[in-house]
Amino acid sequence: MGILALHSKKVRNDLVGIAYYGMYALQHRGQAGAGYTICDSKTNNEVRIKTIKNVGLVSDVFKVEDFQKFIGTILIAHTRYGSKNTVSSRNCQPVGGESAMGYISLVHNGDISNQAELKQELLNNGSLFQTAIDTEIILKLLSINGKYGYKEAVLKTVKKLKGCFTLGIIINDKLIGVRDPEGLRPLCLGRIVENDMYVLASETCALDAIGAEFVRDIEAGEMVVIDDNGVESIKYKESSKKASSFEYIYFGRPDSVIDGISVYDFRHQTGKCLYEQNPIEADIVIGVPDSGVPAAIGYSEASGIPYSAALLKNKYVGRTFIAPVQELRERAVKVKLNPIKELIKGKRVVVIDDSIVRGTTSKKLIDILFEAGAKEVHFRSASPVVIEESYFGVNIDPNNKLMGSYMSIEEIRKVIGATTLDYLSLKNLKKILNGGEDFYMGCFKEDE
Repeated sequence: MGILALHSKKVRNDLVGIAYYGMYALQHRGQAGAGYTICDSKTNNEVRIKTIKNVGLVSDVFKVEDFQKFIGTILIAHTRYGSKNTVSSRNCQPVGGESAMGYISLVHNGDISNQAELKQELLNNGSLFQTAIDTEIILKLLSINGKYGYKEAVLKTVKKLKGCFTLGIIINDKLIGVRDPEGLRPLCLGRIVENDMYVLASETCALDAIGAEFVRDIEAGEMVVIDDNGVESIKYKESSKKASSFEYIYFGRPDSVIDGISVYDFRHQTGKCLYEQNPIEADIVIGVPDSGVPAAIGYSEASGIPYSAALLKNKYVGRTFIAPVQELRERAVKVKLNPIKELIKGKRVVVIDDSIVRGTTSKKLIDILFEAGAKEVHFRSASPVVIEESYFGVNIDPNNKLMGSYMSIEEIRKVIGATTLDYLSLKNLKKILNGGEDFYMGCFKEDE
């Protein structure tokens, strides 16, 4: 999921239009739904809220005719993925409502691991739920804690949450951003200086899209309050943690910088390490668009094997990993990636993808390459073996979908049909991430 938030000192009529371009840059983080809340906290000395959300892409939900239709000083926006059971307009974000503090609107990126316990506690105390998302749990906790004032309400709420989260919250004339103590989901602060506007975003690519300057990353265990006086930082828990390693491997856009590390440079280095740890002879190197391309370029540079853009990506198909139904994922692979046969026929091909999770994409892709005439297909994963889903923040069935949890590398190779198979070693991943001590690695298998 991706979040974006804007705070302006002046009432503006272009916040929705600005947010559209920022959210379009975050579309890769989820295609199931999108939405925004715009707040006018100044006109007529009252707080007025307008929320628009629905299933679909950002371009489906953010209507051009609305770009200058609504005025406001604060806006929060969200784009989400969803499982087949939760894709509906009622489960889109933002979520909001009246409270003792005034109107609250909330967007959330992450996964609350103790949501069942918290929801039952709220139900026992008489709460009603209208959605199936854990964001509503956070909203109700904020409302319950409203009697303490907005700062304490947020702090008391986040201290009850376990798992990973970044939050964007409107409470009256305040914009509040929060990052969890583990830092697993990224959040950064930017500023459009000429408009005296602050921005919160999941990735720096969204700042670039709207012409905002990067100020800094919000730290793990930090809350920021943005109002007409500027930015107030509250470090509610000391932590040096950084974003999940999967943000660099898969979720982040290559042009983003997360916690000081370039996503492109990270992926480029994984490709170099993949060749150095297991050199082979081949004719061309192919990267699976888009996240596998920087690693493939790095592999090509390290090996001297020519890089070839022999896989054409259909830009209008969403990410297959996020697709909610297995049958749809399998169909999407064929539509999404098409080989240029003239570049592949008779060649020994090294193909590099960001990861292997379910194996669906990998098997279909290898079949496609052999059908196109490849002589050999050497598959390389630019991440270590994935064994469990914790803190991915996406819906992966842990029972039978994660091949690495119950198969050896050789068994996986046979299933997906590769000539050879290798994964980035956990040792090399840690080396690329400056030792890896502050990055979550629990989803990967230890090196054999």
